[in-house]
Amino acid sequence: MKKETQIYGLRAIIEAINANKAIDKVFVQKGLKGDLYRELESVIRKNGINSSYVPVEKLNRLTKNNHQGAVANISPISFFTLDELLEKTEKKEVPALFLLLDQLSDVRNFGAIIRTAECTGVDGIIIQKKGAAPVTADTIKTSAGAAFKVPIAKVDHIKDAVYYLQSSGIQVIAATEKTNNTIYDVSLKEPTAIIMGSEDKGITPSIIKASDKAAKLPLLGEIGSLNVSVACAVFLYEAVRQRI
Repeated sequence: MKKETQIYGLRAIIEAINANKAIDKVFVQKGLKGDLYRELESVIRKNGINSSYVPVEKLNRLTKNNHQGAVANISPISFFTLDELLEKTEKKEVPALFLLLDQLSDVRNFGAIIRTAECTGVDGIIIQKKGAAPVTADTIKTSAGAAFKVPIAKVDHIKDAVYYLQSSGIQVIAATEKTNNTIYDVSLKEPTAIIMGSEDKGITPSIIKASDKAAKLPLLGEIGSLNVSVACAVFLYEAVRQRI
């Protein structure tokens, strides 16, 4: 799958972006110059593509081909808009259930979360265009193929998605230890979106503040937190428990 989801060369990447291919991330060589480089930089910026400036050794590890100073990962799945996710739930009899991932960075955690989301009937996953874990071969493998079944939307900012969901009648629950409420104190029977944070920093404080409610998992041992994919599974199955 790696070869199928990778392109290289300045012109090839420019054309792929202009053709609206689902580009997850572009790796650009540090210190690169020239007209094609400036054109690539312009289309990356214009389309809000996630990118990193890396040494040439990194690019050489990504591909043995003549990369000309740029390598891009193409997502093996197609992404949805937030409106498209909401439209899919309009005629459903059961309340909508969405998952927002705030700066989750590990592709295997992402894959595990997608797998659990499919098993628990999540209507869609929302990630940020920049800074989020890409959908890679490892993501697909860890998800056991669920990445092809659960709709995933990319947005410019998670906070804007929070406000949009709220205006659409969906309560937003932040999964965070920075609250006195446990998940068992919160009703998940109504249309709900659950936010999970990054592996190291959790949910951005301003996004917690924008949420309708915050909830945590009770931890009875000495370790202060769970792996994010495990915590996500507990939250989603609590939603299932309340709804059945």
